[in-house]
Amino acid sequence: MTSVDIVAMPVAERLKLMESLWDSLCAQDANMMNSPAWHAEVLEDRLLRLASGDETVSSWNEAKARIRAQAKSN
Repeated sequence: MTSVDIVAMPVAERLKLMESLWDSLCAQDANMMNSPAWHAEVLEDRLLRLASGDETVSSWNEAKARIRAQAKSN
């Protein structure tokens, strides 16, 4: 299957393909999928900012509402 074949697929089929790919990745041993070092650095920085009060968090409902509002304005 080529990228051209994928683009030609209906959206529902592409979503099913994406879900299948994601499921296959999740089924693999977690030790086989290493995150790059910079992921740990970003996570550590964000945790420090959260602990110091420099970072704020939103509930999932607040985040969804903000994302939906941004998507509508684009």
